[in-house]
Amino acid sequence: MAREMNPDEAALGAVARLHALRRLAQPEEIAAAALFLVSPASSFVTGTAMRVDGGVSIQRG
Repeated sequence: MAREMNPDEAALGAVARLHALRRLAQPEEIAAAALFLVSPASSFVTGTAMRVDGGVSIQRG
């Protein structure tokens, strides 16, 4: 989504720096999290927020 909204490299770099991992997610990484949730491996997972955000939610300003 960030790539669609910010097509130039400078803007993408600024967005990437917001993440603890210093990069944007690949679509496959987001899909892997969704697939985990629909798989038997998550059968005992309840009432949780699974943040797949590259650490952006833990960054301090």
